[in-house]
Amino acid sequence: MIKNYLKIAWRNLTRHKVYTTINILGLTLGMACGILIFALVSYHLSFDNFHADADRVYRLVTEAHRGGNVNYASSVPGPLGKVFREDYTFSEKVARIATFRDALISCKEDGEVRKFKEEEGVAFAEPEFFDIFNFPLLQGDRKTVLTEPNTAIITKRMAQKYFGDADPVNRMLRLDSWIDFRITGVLKDLPANTDHRAEIYLSYPTFRQYNSWMSSEDAWGGISSDFQCFVRLRKDVSPEQVELVLPAYVKKYRAESKNVHHYKLQPLSDMHFNFRYGGEVPSSVLWALSLIGLFLIVTACVNFINLATARAFNRSREVGVRKVLGSTRRQVFGQFLMETGLITVVAAILAFVFALVAFPAVNEWFRAQLTLYFLLNWQFAVFILVLIITVTFMAGSYPGLVLSGFHPVITLKGSILQRNTSGYNTRRSLIVVQFVISQLLIIGMIVMANQMRYATESDLGFDRDAVVMLPIAIGSETQTKNTLKTQFLGLPGVKQVSLCRAAPLSDNNWSTSPWYDNRSEAENFGISIRSADAQYIPMFGLELVAGRNIFPSDTVREFVVNEMFVKKLSLQSPQEVIGKMLSLNGGTLRGPIVGVVRDFHDRSLMEQINAVCISSHGSDYNNYAVKIDLTGAAVTLAALEKTWSEKHPDQLFEYQFLDEQIADLYEPVALMLDLIEVFAVIAVFIGCLGLYGVVSFMASRKTKEIGIRKVLGSTTIQIVGIFASEFSRLIVIAFLIAAPLAWWLMNEWLRNFAYQIDLKWWMFASAGAGAMVIALLTVSSQAIRTALANPVKSLRAE
Repeated sequence: MIKNYLKIAWRNLTRHKVYTTINILGLTLGMACGILIFALVSYHLSFDNFHADADRVYRLVTEAHRGGNVNYASSVPGPLGKVFREDYTFSEKVARIATFRDALISCKEDGEVRKFKEEEGVAFAEPEFFDIFNFPLLQGDRKTVLTEPNTAIITKRMAQKYFGDADPVNRMLRLDSWIDFRITGVLKDLPANTDHRAEIYLSYPTFRQYNSWMSSEDAWGGISSDFQCFVRLRKDVSPEQVELVLPAYVKKYRAESKNVHHYKLQPLSDMHFNFRYGGEVPSSVLWALSLIGLFLIVTACVNFINLATARAFNRSREVGVRKVLGSTRRQVFGQFLMETGLITVVAAILAFVFALVAFPAVNEWFRAQLTLYFLLNWQFAVFILVLIITVTFMAGSYPGLVLSGFHPVITLKGSILQRNTSGYNTRRSLIVVQFVISQLLIIGMIVMANQMRYATESDLGFDRDAVVMLPIAIGSETQTKNTLKTQFLGLPGVKQVSLCRAAPLSDNNWSTSPWYDNRSEAENFGISIRSADAQYIPMFGLELVAGRNIFPSDTVREFVVNEMFVKKLSLQSPQEVIGKMLSLNGGTLRGPIVGVVRDFHDRSLMEQINAVCISSHGSDYNNYAVKIDLTGAAVTLAALEKTWSEKHPDQLFEYQFLDEQIADLYEPVALMLDLIEVFAVIAVFIGCLGLYGVVSFMASRKTKEIGIRKVLGSTTIQIVGIFASEFSRLIVIAFLIAAPLAWWLMNEWLRNFAYQIDLKWWMFASAGAGAMVIALLTVSSQAIRTALANPVKSLRAE
């Protein structure tokens, strides 16, 4: 019987090629998106879940409470891991690790020095790190590889990169042109699904040479996102037990600080998704992806249902004959479900192939590392099986019920009413559902694009045009910095140069508690330090509202603050702070306030403007900010590189335009916008496929009606209007449903931004108008062809 079902199903599908193609294409697109989204979600859910006892691994993190605000940090003070290990037996292992990105690695081979810029950087790790995390050692003794100073282990990939096929053990490398270290072991290459991306691990004792402050066992005064501490708890210990004892360290080591720390345990499974603590992908993005995938699959199923019910009248006699010959309703239903299943299986195969072909583009686009591995496992086998069964029943059940319910006597007489048999109202409802989904995605795309444009193009309170950020070479002395700055100013095309820690808006922030006007206590808010020379304020066009700019100096002597600092002190006028003393960083930075600048955005528009101060602090400068003439930008950049490289031949030159740095801050939002754009286009395309198919069958049923109308004098426009008016009403209804829902969703999304656009009526109207135009073009293409047909042939048609 099944063989007979398949044979008949295949004949029906091959006989109606347009119907079959539209259905397969729609289902293929929907299912391919579902497969790609499944692979992306699976990829992110798999991060660091392969470690032994991963459910007992936690990261120590900090909630810093100050002045009613809470800041979340993925770090704790450096000494905490050591004292926790010594004071308590809650954990089996405790490991500290400090990771620094963009490290310069030098390798000397045959008298030639080769330089490599490692974007993922290097990590200084305690040996216990490799007891907690499952990164197997291919060469070396696990017990001794990271015990001595100036030793390191590297991945197999790094060993191949630096030394080729030669044995890397006991070979020498140099970090940032001043720390030499010896290779004592080789790690298996890191898997793609881990948040630990450094491939060079130096011994923790070497950390003291690299950063004496952060590695100090007395450094309780601050935290850095570069430093992390992990613990693996004993099986009989809960995280709640540990968190009960952690406040004791705050009382003992930070009792006088206004910045109150609350140390917490963050599960390893939460690290990749918790945006507060620097997670790569917020869990909300995965939920949104999954929901969009479901929407697209539903949209494709709606197409199938619409086309199948529209064709019901064509197949009514076939059903009548089957029933007269003895077929039961269940058998007829099974036949049509078999046809749906055949289409779904073909679509699933094509979708799988399409997904594989799309992997490279998806990896580049979403910075993922999807491979066939993420589709060759039991989870995917279950997913694809459930998807085929679900789509088959979603798409095939209703048409099967409609078709199998025909009464044989009525169908064989040909007196069955098409409006009743083709699920007229159901088709209209399903078209509305399709365009509700499409318009939701279009509105979301418009709102997100405008918020991104606002974030990247709005006035940030400073001049960012044609500014190039060049790194200050590692180990540069003050005299070298000033000399290179002078040389830059002499180059053609260079307008201004400033030495600074970072641009006015940056994620490179140093925040501390301020002591104002010799008060006995620090203020209960933080202030962000922008170390910079006297050219910083005029070069970036910062507007002074009171006082003056700082005088040239290489040390901290005086400060310029922003208006927000004045507001947080609850003062009425910027003039009130002029001449008052300001003490920062526990009193190590001290001087009078000489000026106040108008507020500028120091962080992304997702955050409020913070209190900021600007002061000369030569040892804290990290960048040359160079304003250039864009007319001859290529020549100027080449000259900058030559001048910089002559002074630092042992280091790598790199630069980035400030606009690009600012855009990088919105990378997660840009990624979400890219997703919405792609899926909105696909959803609209699938919807248009369905409309085209429904209009085609609608036209075939109205052949004689259209012929009569033309004989009676109807014009082509009037006939097209018959088709257009029906679908226009449905799209308007879809818009009335989608608009309020999109308004609520977009309001919730915009809450992520401290500074946001207002939702305007035109954003919704343009989405509705766009959907209307696309739909009418789809409908009109088929309607015009029908209207132009010879009425004589139409009236002769049986």
